[in-house]
Amino acid sequence: MEPDPKVQVTALRELGEMVGHQNTIYEATAPAAMYVAGILSHPAAMTRRPYRDIPIRAALLGWLASTLQDASDEIVARNEEYWPGFAPDTTMAAFRELRPMLYRAVAPFLQDSHENVREVAVIAALILAEHPALAEHRDHLAGHARRILDTSSYEPNRRVAWRALKAWGHHPPGPEPLLEEAEDWGPHSDGRGDLEPPF
Repeated sequence: MEPDPKVQVTALRELGEMVGHQNTIYEATAPAAMYVAGILSHPAAMTRRPYRDIPIRAALLGWLASTLQDASDEIVARNEEYWPGFAPDTTMAAFRELRPMLYRAVAPFLQDSHENVREVAVIAALILAEHPALAEHRDHLAGHARRILDTSSYEPNRRVAWRALKAWGHHPPGPEPLLEEAEDWGPHSDGRGDLEPPF
């Protein structure tokens, strides 16, 4: 919330490197996510990032989306496949239970005037809507998911949208977008290179 954009981007980098290290859900993840959700509407979140001219809010939403992906139904199912009998530990389970609260923080930005904010808010909302308590929002979100498939060139986001449509019985168009390596997904890679001058 410091108005100096250089201070903000340093905090964003630390958030990604320390709380999001190796795509792991830590005890610090839930309180960090609640804090990030709580400041999304703060005026400081509209500070433009150096060298990119997009609001800090987009990076905050991107961190949420990426972290939610690390605790998504897909990841839990993959762990169950590789390790039969796997069940999310209490840290991950507690984080996953925050999804309805986090959705309420993300939803106001689904129609944001800034394209980057809008797209990453949709991705976060699609992952959040896996929670059974948010099922009533899925038909509405399906329209947003189709818009991602129609307009986004970022394959990880297109894949989240495609998989949400498929899971909700909405018959997504075309083949499933290719899965990139985990370290290439979302804001975990939205770090130092975007926070420093381009060369």
